[in-house]
Amino acid sequence: MPPLPDEKAMYQALAERDGSFEGLFFLGVRSTGVFCRPGCPARKPKRENIDYFPAAKDALLAGYRPCKRCRPMEAKGLTPPAIQRLLVNIGADLEQRLKDADLRRHGLQPSQVRRWFKKHHGMTFQGYLRSLRINRALGRINAGEKVIDSAFASGYESLSGFTGAFKKKLGRSPGQSAGAPVIVLARLLTPLGPMLAGATREGVCLLEFSERRMLETQLARLEKRFHARFLPGPNEHLNRLRRELDLYFQGRLREFKVPLVMDGTEFQEKVWRALLTIPYGQTRSYKQQAIMIGKPKAVRAVGRANGDNRIAIIIPCHRVIGDNAQLTGYGGGLWRKRFLLDLEQKNLK
Repeated sequence: MPPLPDEKAMYQALAERDGSFEGLFFLGVRSTGVFCRPGCPARKPKRENIDYFPAAKDALLAGYRPCKRCRPMEAKGLTPPAIQRLLVNIGADLEQRLKDADLRRHGLQPSQVRRWFKKHHGMTFQGYLRSLRINRALGRINAGEKVIDSAFASGYESLSGFTGAFKKKLGRSPGQSAGAPVIVLARLLTPLGPMLAGATREGVCLLEFSERRMLETQLARLEKRFHARFLPGPNEHLNRLRRELDLYFQGRLREFKVPLVMDGTEFQEKVWRALLTIPYGQTRSYKQQAIMIGKPKAVRAVGRANGDNRIAIIIPCHRVIGDNAQLTGYGGGLWRKRFLLDLEQKNLK
């Protein structure tokens, strides 16, 4: 585990309920006997009543019991079982119309479902269903199926309703959408928290930590750069990415093979390709990276290009450190950078 950060920084994280410290430490509250995550919504305890731990197991061994509000024993971002069953149900039958009464029959509160989909997918539950249907319809149209057949096969009862929904989502009519660029989005769970992944038909173009502050900016840039819209749904590259990430975190994979789409300026792409040459478990300084691309004086520009990297972990900007061997500049938080470097070092032995 990475070392605990400065106690002052940890207490400040509690005061601000800073989710970026998730996984870096846990706190035990002596007055209640429970331990929590840094972002727990419970009232902030007094400084003198807190014990800090690098892992949940350490808090348990010290005699603390898990908080019932923030559930520190569960992986952050874990999909609730009832929501997971709902997603399986949706995948089996996209044509069904699930209203609030249907959700209640599944043991779900509509407000709970709305909040979860808004938080994790950026859209309402009904918006998610519509997006899935539009994505499937676009796949059928791209395969040569007639628009009217795609509409009815996707559960729409009228061509006008289908056309209206299609235009609203993709900005063009179904007849003009054959070959239209789409970025399929998926939520992936990792030991470092949930990540948002995106892929086109050519490869993965996005892998970011869900709580990163720049995420909305990155999504807007992607949409503009690819002239594409975002939709949920299946994608072979995302399936492969999920498998490779699991193996990476298990220490069983050192080199990712999933196809990448690195669309940036000429300078950015040169920096990103240089990042891909840093061997697993090794590091380079920003200055060494600048020399590597033939721009020895462009150290700051290299740092900015690293920060603009949209495919975390796979394009390993976490392997770039300061000249003094200090950890600097990582969009996902320095604790995640330390975790990744420690993981790779440990699995080199």
